[in-house]
Amino acid sequence: MEKLIKAAMQARLKSYAPYSGFNVGAAVLTADGRIFTGCNIENAAFSPTVCAERVAVFSAVAAGCREFSAIAVAGGKTGEELDFAYPCGVCRQVLNEFCNKNFKIIVVKSETEYKEHTLAELLPHGFEGNIL
Repeated sequence: MEKLIKAAMQARLKSYAPYSGFNVGAAVLTADGRIFTGCNIENAAFSPTVCAERVAVFSAVAAGCREFSAIAVAGGKTGEELDFAYPCGVCRQVLNEFCNKNFKIIVVKSETEYKEHTLAELLPHGFEGNIL
C-alpha cells in the first residue's frame, strides 16, 4: 500500500483547486497491478468540477481497465497538513460501478497514518444497475 499512498500524495500536488483551496489526489490500483492517478479539478461554475477519485478511475477505464483492488485518497487545504479526506457520495457510487463490496478505500493523513475501509462500509446501500 505504500506505493499507492505515495502516488495519491504526489497526485494531490497536481490538483487545480483555486476556489476551495482543498487539494485532493487519488491513486487507484488495478487488478493487474497498475496504478492510475487523479487530482481534483475545479471550475468556476462548480458543477463541472471533477473529484480526484473519478479522474483516477476514469483514466484507468479509458486505458481499458475494469477491475480494481484499492484506492488511496489524500486531501487537505493548501499549505496545511493532510487530514482524512473521504470520497464523496458520487465517487463512492462510481467505485460501486466497477468494484466489489470488499474493495479497499484508504484515506491518507501521511505515509504512515491512514485508515482502510471497504466500499461496503462507506456505501452500504449503493445503487445497483441490476434493478433497471
